[in-house]
Amino acid sequence: MDRVTSRDPSPPRASGALRLVDRWATSIRITHEFSRLDRALFWLAVVGIPAALLAISLGAWLRWAPTQAPESPHPVAFRVLPDAQGQWDWAAAAARLPGQAAAQQHLDTHLSTAPHWLSFPLGTSAQRWSLPSRHATEWACWLAPQGQRLGHATRTASQGEIAPFNAGFVLNTPPGEAGRTALCRVRAEGPARLTVEALDDGAWLQGLQRFERHAGLVDGGLMILAGFLALAALINRNVTYLLFAAWMVLNLRMAALSGGWDVQWLGHRIPAEWLTPLRHATVAAFFLCTYALFRRFFAQELARVRHPRVLAAAGLVAALNTGLAAVLPFEAYLKATWVLAPLGIALLVGLLARILWVTRSRVALWWAAAIGVTLAASLHEVVAAAWGYKALIGHFNHVTSALLASLLAVAAVAQQIKQERVARREAKAKLLQTYDAMPLGLFTVARDGTWLAANPAMHVLMGEPPLDLGHERWAARLGDASWQRLIDATAAGEAIEFSVPTPGPESDAARLMARATWAGDVLEGSLQDVTERAKATERLRFLAEHDSLTQVLNRRGIQRALEQALADLRAGEHLCIAYLDLDRFKLINDLYGHPAGDEVLLQVCQRVQGLLSPGMTFGRVGGDEFLLLMPQLPVDLAALLCQGMTTAIGQEVYRVGERAFQVGGSVGLAEIAAGTSAKDAIATADRACRAAKRGTPLGLVVYEHDASDFAEHHAEMALVQRLATRQPLTGLFVEMQPIMSLSQPRGSLNFEVLLRMQDADGQRVPVGRLIQAAEQTGRMGEVDRWVLAHVLGWLRQHEAQLTRTQFVCMNLSGSSLNDERFLEDAFALLKGHLDVAHHLCLEVTESVALHDLANTRRFIHQVRQTGAKVALDDFGAGYTSFSYLAELPADLLKIDGSFIVHMNQHPAHISIVEAVVSLAHNLGMKTVAEWAEDAATVETLAEIGVDYVQGYAIAKPMAPERLVQHASCADFLSSDEMRQLARRLETLGRTPDLVVGAAPSPVGGGGH
Repeated sequence: MDRVTSRDPSPPRASGALRLVDRWATSIRITHEFSRLDRALFWLAVVGIPAALLAISLGAWLRWAPTQAPESPHPVAFRVLPDAQGQWDWAAAAARLPGQAAAQQHLDTHLSTAPHWLSFPLGTSAQRWSLPSRHATEWACWLAPQGQRLGHATRTASQGEIAPFNAGFVLNTPPGEAGRTALCRVRAEGPARLTVEALDDGAWLQGLQRFERHAGLVDGGLMILAGFLALAALINRNVTYLLFAAWMVLNLRMAALSGGWDVQWLGHRIPAEWLTPLRHATVAAFFLCTYALFRRFFAQELARVRHPRVLAAAGLVAALNTGLAAVLPFEAYLKATWVLAPLGIALLVGLLARILWVTRSRVALWWAAAIGVTLAASLHEVVAAAWGYKALIGHFNHVTSALLASLLAVAAVAQQIKQERVARREAKAKLLQTYDAMPLGLFTVARDGTWLAANPAMHVLMGEPPLDLGHERWAARLGDASWQRLIDATAAGEAIEFSVPTPGPESDAARLMARATWAGDVLEGSLQDVTERAKATERLRFLAEHDSLTQVLNRRGIQRALEQALADLRAGEHLCIAYLDLDRFKLINDLYGHPAGDEVLLQVCQRVQGLLSPGMTFGRVGGDEFLLLMPQLPVDLAALLCQGMTTAIGQEVYRVGERAFQVGGSVGLAEIAAGTSAKDAIATADRACRAAKRGTPLGLVVYEHDASDFAEHHAEMALVQRLATRQPLTGLFVEMQPIMSLSQPRGSLNFEVLLRMQDADGQRVPVGRLIQAAEQTGRMGEVDRWVLAHVLGWLRQHEAQLTRTQFVCMNLSGSSLNDERFLEDAFALLKGHLDVAHHLCLEVTESVALHDLANTRRFIHQVRQTGAKVALDDFGAGYTSFSYLAELPADLLKIDGSFIVHMNQHPAHISIVEAVVSLAHNLGMKTVAEWAEDAATVETLAEIGVDYVQGYAIAKPMAPERLVQHASCADFLSSDEMRQLARRLETLGRTPDLVVGAAPSPVGGGGH
């Protein structure tokens, strides 16, 4: 037989019936790889056999004879009277019945709990008499007129010839009693209908079997359906199915209550004392669950029909019914239910009709039919109980409604499953179409990073070569770092942005944003190119925190940086901020316009930024005001940096076109303690800057953190006042800091003399404050004179211990060099100490030396005539031309410390220092590098060719008596790294140390 596969483009033709089968097979995914015979056999089993079984069942029900002929009980007419007070005995009842009661077929008690007495004749054709009412709770019988007791039975016990039978009771009369009369007392609860039926043996046996069969059928069928729904609810995690399962169980109990077999549960008899409370709870729970089920099933449809008041009324009825069930006895609750049930049912039926009219949903139709049948049966039960209308009670009640509603519910579930399956197919097709058309890159990656799936946009995003799905890993394209970040971000439910590794500049790298989530053992997510957005965001962030003119931080940016620095500041750490205010800047704007001022601001920022080290932050806070943050920098070094900054700003003119402008700067430096707010820190620095603008010669005011700004200002004013009164200088002393030779660390003991001062309390006065106060009061020359005299006297006193000392540096202020009286006194002192003057090396700052080049040249010549040496201090602080060095025959060149500190992090600084050293050596000068803070810097300086080094890497400033206790500078080294470096340098021994100044030398030459 030929086989037709799905790859066959032209399958053979089939007959009409077979084509129909083919379409059905295709609709339920029967593959074409089945042969025709296979498909025919399949549909014979699926359709033919069930159809045959259905036809046989219908034929048997319609035409075949039953296995047992039905025998119906015979109704018996009886007389009945109520015993309202419950005080009659059998004799009193027997006396009243014949004359006061007429014979009738049935009696409705209407919720009465009073006993009723009834009498009926015992015929000859039956020996069993049934009282089938399910609401009857007690039956006792006697033979009239003798009063012979026949039996007594309740729901819990029976005696004599009376026993429970189906939903009611049965009386078994002994043989030979035909023609006599039975007198019975009946008690009932609920809407009981009293009837008496005569049963022969066949009717009695069929009644038992029919009762058990109906009970088992309803119990078994509904419990299986409820279990199916509960299992479906657990598997699908759908509370609606679980609610419907509970509703079906309650429906079963309502059917049992209607059919009279609610005395048992799953084959076990319920204790009699539990029957009434359980009936009470069953009715209340059924109506509450019906409302909840209706609300759950039709949540979306109810939102469309928009009848919130009707729904709220139905909910109120359900809540009221539940509340009454908790507080009322059963009889009173049933009467309340007769009122509430029709009202609630009417509301729900109205909403149901509206839903069907608006939505036209098949699922809603099936659910509506299932709930509608149950509601109709409930309404019929209420009407039957309340008004005694029982025309349909034998055909349409909770028993038949439970079975019918269950079948309709199964149809609804099947329809819903079908709709969900169709919706899933459509959603899958749309999802696949969207997946392919999505401009966003979508991917699936295994736990080890292997690409498993990618949409076309993802392939385009990755570029060439195409992704090798199933083999290539994430890290091969996007890097290990981004993979780890993606894993961490997925756990936190966040997205990440990262740069694609590229051999080019980092700024040219593409920026991607990834978001993913775990789906079992694979990672599913999206990838988007956000390069342009990232650049735009970075640009906006830059503009938000940077000045548009100078490109440095603006007020917001510098304040945020300061807040972060203060947050990171710990006790014992350093943080200095400097407030810079330009002098005479407003005049430029007024005279030449803002474009000229803007150009000057740009040049100022360039000069300042050229002095900064990594970690420092510079920002513009006003028109001509700036703020500088210097974390981890001691205040002394920060002050030196600020001095270099003011020098860089003010010593060289600013050229804008053909014009040249001179601008100065005033700086307020504040050392900030931990815990200070950003506002207070800026205010302190600003106050210091204002103090600097009031006329400090250095243009710098320093506020240290261990004293408030007011105390600092008071101390400055007190010192100025003290010096201004021309009182004798007291409290002055000196310290000495070793300057180590890099060629012979153990062969020299050179040092620099540093001025110090103590106040009346023994506290040190900052050097800057002393110099500023001395210059303001005109006593700087007197201070330098004291230092010079003190140093020369000390050198003479300790000359025998200074056999390895080639020079002792001493700094002279610019105001002293311009003071003729000081110069006369200084040369007189040198001539008076010619025996030790050759040790002395007077330092002149670069800015002072260039202020008056001729005067500086003359001063150097006179100093060297005495045998002393001259050093140019702070060389390179703001100047780019070295041509003037040829006119200044100095012996030493002290390189500005701003080029030395952190020089290993600035290759440009290393190049500058190397150029300075080469130039100095070519001019016959030795070089000294200041601010050497670590062994790595010292080693770099030695490699460059620097002759001497000074800084904390060698030793801190110390008292003179301690210095002379050592033979060489190498003895001060405290770190093992520096000691090892000194030994290596000693072994190399490049060149002899400085030997100038042994005899006076002319201006044009230098004795070395």
